[in-house]
Formats: sequence, structure tokens, C-alpha cells
Amino acid sequence: IPAVHLHRTAATMQSSQQDFEKAQEQLKLLKNDPGNETKLKLYALFKQARLTCPCNAPKPGMLDFVKKAKWDAWNSLGNLSQDNARQKYTELVSSLVSAESADQKEAPPEEGRHDGYETLLVTTKNNITKIMFNRPDKKNAINHKMYREIIKALEEAGKNDSTIAVITGNGDYYSSGNDLNNFTNIQPGDMEKMAKDGAVLLREFVDHFIDFPKPLFAVVNGPAIGICVTVLGLCDVVYASDRATFHTPFSQLGQSPEGCSSYLFPKIMGLAKANEMLLFNKKLTAAEACAQGLVTEVFPERTFQKEVWARLEAYAALPKNCLAMSKQLLRSMDKEKLHEVNSRECELLQERWLSDECVNAIVSFFQKKAKL
Repeated sequence: IPAVHLHRTAATMQSSQQDFEKAQEQLKLLKNDPGNETKLKLYALFKQARLTCPCNAPKPGMLDFVKKAKWDAWNSLGNLSQDNARQKYTELVSSLVSAESADQKEAPPEEGRHDGYETLLVTTKNNITKIMFNRPDKKNAINHKMYREIIKALEEAGKNDSTIAVITGNGDYYSSGNDLNNFTNIQPGDMEKMAKDGAVLLREFVDHFIDFPKPLFAVVNGPAIGICVTVLGLCDVVYASDRATFHTPFSQLGQSPEGCSSYLFPKIMGLAKANEMLLFNKKLTAAEACAQGLVTEVFPERTFQKEVWARLEAYAALPKNCLAMSKQLLRSMDKEKLHEVNSRECELLQERWLSDECVNAIVSFFQKKAKL
């Protein structure tokens, strides 16, 4: 009996090792980036599966974001055995392969789709240009490429024959805001350039919302965080599902408000309520955001898309030039002020990004993500 047990144990270990090696090959074939959280888990499990001891590498410095996040992820596994690490690694890769296979079942191209976008789905139909955030696996977080593509989409929508433009999100989230991975892989000597370039890009991004010539609608299908919340004040109408939430956690990340929210939010909801959001990180439900004037109307999730798009199609049938000129008249009183506010907000953010307080807050954020 002991001999049979040993034989079975050896066979199981060999099978586990073979599955582990197969998983490594499958990982190389994935087309979609699984995201930094998943990559950190894979890294940690791989290291634990290859070595006979827990994390024994020296702890990296605070400013080395990438190495620090990897070290924290590996260290969080503690005394997890090699066999269990191999098994968890194999299961995680298998889930990624299955998810990607499901995603690759192609749907027919959407009518009126614009080419040349990787992070957005842009379509024009029934006099409506729809700009849809399309990074659902990243909760539609806005990276540098997405910032530039939104700028491009707004430019195109402002010049084409559509009557209105609509911004919405694909998947469960409207957008989780600024992708904090924009701050990773930056060497200490490059921090000033990163902050300067980031401020220039953000200013251009917000300027395009300020100057957009047609009625601009936000259709908030789920949770909204950060920059995608602040620019709602620059949209003309905001419709939200009752499952949407609105969160601007700037002080948690050592940062300051943007999107002209420092000027528009007090005008929209009053100074006290704006302070709760912009200074003290209060998250609003859709009903609260509507009561405070940030959201125009809230719809039940089960009828949200049907009701909203029926209404948008009716609006898009109205006289195009009349709508555009009326919108520009309404905005003209504040436009110069909004550009001034945008410029000042970006200057302050550039300073914040270079501060120890902001760096430490972002490091802490990645540490917490690595431990999840």
C-alpha cells in the first residue's frame, strides 16, 4: 500500500507540473492584456511555484512602483506550498483562456461604425454619434491612448452631420476614471516630464468638452469615478441607470479636482455638497446625484437603455443648427472662465503629481490592490 501511495503521489506531482508548464505556454498565446492586478497574481504564483521558499527577495524602494507591487504580491502568498501555487496558477490561466475564447465570438459590425479606434466604439446612426468607452475588462479606465482617442472622437463628432453626441460605457462600468497604470513604469528622473505631459494632455482633453459645439449627452450605465464624473458638468444632459454611482476620490490619491469641477460643482450642487464630493470623497448614488443637479434623470436598470435611446432619437430629430446655436449661446457666458479654470486645475495637478504625498498615496493604492 505505501508503494502504491508513493506511485500515485509521484504521478499527481508529475501531472501538476505538466499542467503548470502547459499553462505557461497558454499564457503566451493570450491576445488580450489581462490587466495589472491579474499579472501581479500570475507573477506571484509563478515565483512561489518555482521556488521552495516564500518571498525572500529584498524589499524594493518606495518609488520603484513596479518592483514594489511585484514584491508585495509575492510576499502576500506567505507559506503557500509549491503544489498549491502551481494549481492556482494553472486555474487562473485557464479562466483567462476561457474568458478570451468567449469574447472572440464575433458579433456583426455595428452599423455606421467609425474605424481607427482601439479603446472606443464610435458609431453614427439616426443623427447620433455614440462614443462608447470600450475597455470593459479594465472597467473602462482611461489610459493615455484612450484620452487621445476621445479627443479625436469629439473632434469628428463636432464636425460630422450628426445632431447630437452621446458618451457611454461598454460593460458594467461607465468608467473607473484615470487609469493609475499611467503612473507606473516611471523612473524617478522622468517624473517631471510625466507630470508636464500629463497636464498638457488633460488640459487638451477637458478643452474639447468645453468647446464641443453640439448638444453632448452622457448616458451613465454604471459606476463612474474621477475624471469621467468631473466632466459631467460640461455635458448638456446626463442620464443615469439607478445602479450608477458617482465618486471623485481625489484626496485619497493625494490629487486635486479637474474637469472644471472646482468651478462647476459648487454652481451645480452648492458649495457644501461639492465639498463633500471633491474634498471628502463622498460617493453619490444615482438618486443623490440627480437630487443635487449633477444628473438630469435616473432610469430603472431594466428599462434604462430602451427608454434613454428612444428619447435620444427623438432629440436627434430636432433641427440641428437650432440646437447647436442655442447650446453655444448658453455656454458662451462661461466659456472663457471654464478655460481659465481648466488651466489652473491642470497646473495644480502637475504640482500634486510631483509631491511626496501623491506618490505615497498611489503606492499605497497599488499595495492594497496587490493584497486583494
